[in-house]
Amino acid sequence: MDKKRVVISASKRVSQLPPYLFAEIDRLKAAMVRRGVDLIDFGIGDPDIPTPDSVVLACSEALRDPANHRYPRNAGSAFFLEAAAGWMAREFGVAPSEDIGFGALIGSKEGLAHVPLVFCNIGDIVLVPNPGYPVYRSAAILAGAVPVDLPLKRENGFLPDPGALEGAALRGARILYLNYPNNPTGAVMPVEKMASLVEFARKEDLLLVSDNSYSHLRFDGGRPLSFLQIEGASDVCLEFHSLSKTFGMTGWRVGFVAGGRNLVAAFMAAKENIDSGVFTAIQRAAVTALESPPGEFQERLSIYRRRRDILIEGLGRLEWDVCPSPGSLYVWVAVPRGYGSMDFARKLLTSAGIVVTPGSGFGSWGEGFVRFALTVPEPEILKGLGRLEKMEMPGMKARSTIRRAGRCRKES
Repeated sequence: MDKKRVVISASKRVSQLPPYLFAEIDRLKAAMVRRGVDLIDFGIGDPDIPTPDSVVLACSEALRDPANHRYPRNAGSAFFLEAAAGWMAREFGVAPSEDIGFGALIGSKEGLAHVPLVFCNIGDIVLVPNPGYPVYRSAAILAGAVPVDLPLKRENGFLPDPGALEGAALRGARILYLNYPNNPTGAVMPVEKMASLVEFARKEDLLLVSDNSYSHLRFDGGRPLSFLQIEGASDVCLEFHSLSKTFGMTGWRVGFVAGGRNLVAAFMAAKENIDSGVFTAIQRAAVTALESPPGEFQERLSIYRRRRDILIEGLGRLEWDVCPSPGSLYVWVAVPRGYGSMDFARKLLTSAGIVVTPGSGFGSWGEGFVRFALTVPEPEILKGLGRLEKMEMPGMKARSTIRRAGRCRKES
């Protein structure tokens, strides 16, 4: 039998996915580790503070129950959904009602990635924040939808202005992704802006998808907020919550979606055809996290706050151009004049053994910035600042001088 060589290629949609811009950083990291370089890794937003012991114990006990070894209920066990509803009521004042539904997720990333698949037709437009979490754009492409940038500009506090979009984009738009506290910029959104965006979504018949993974990671003294607090939001909103960042459970892969009951029902019905739900023992552990005393989280938040303050103060002393970054797990920093974000990230890695994430990996409007994650212990942050102090970065001082001159002109 004459066997011809068969070449099976990926779909056109896969070829349209943005390139993995961090591949070179990963390659350089691996090379430097092989050389024995002591890296300080600010690159990944993976909490280094362990999951609370009470959560681990709850899971350990649940693992010993054979009933939990079988297929879980796809939409989520009643006890988990009740705990999620209780958490929303306690933390955000979103009282349980017939209008709001809940569903369990294998982490919020999985949920966010499936939204366009459920709610978009081929060619529909998905409004994607830029810079933003890359999953939003990839999800739109894989669903056959068209991602359209919603720029987040520094002069606007990294808040979206959907009214600035062209009419054609709005006419074809189906979904609007939002994420506050924001990854990567660290921006937070005031409740008045949230209300205006709910009104905008209702006017334009948009599904507002709120990625609220960092809801409680705020350093400005503001209280955690949910779009579902806004009157009329449940008609147009799905909000995604994760236990990863709030409770240090990134590897556990558990979260939930909340929103209009019909929207949640449609979403979970589609998910039934994709996965088999969240392992029941992990749902038991998640309940322990959601029902834990507020003081346990405040201790975790205080650690991140100290880290943020040390990093921002230290970079400020070096005359780096640091954005306020009042929320999430990140500090957003402008690169020196004459550098691109990838070039600067490469220089920090090769010259100082410091890993940061280039802003260009979050979209074109992320160019000119790098992201520091607050998932590094204080001694390592101080060590990293010491290394940066020894680096000669003349462009940093030039940028700082220009910024101060511009501020003086504005004040005069």
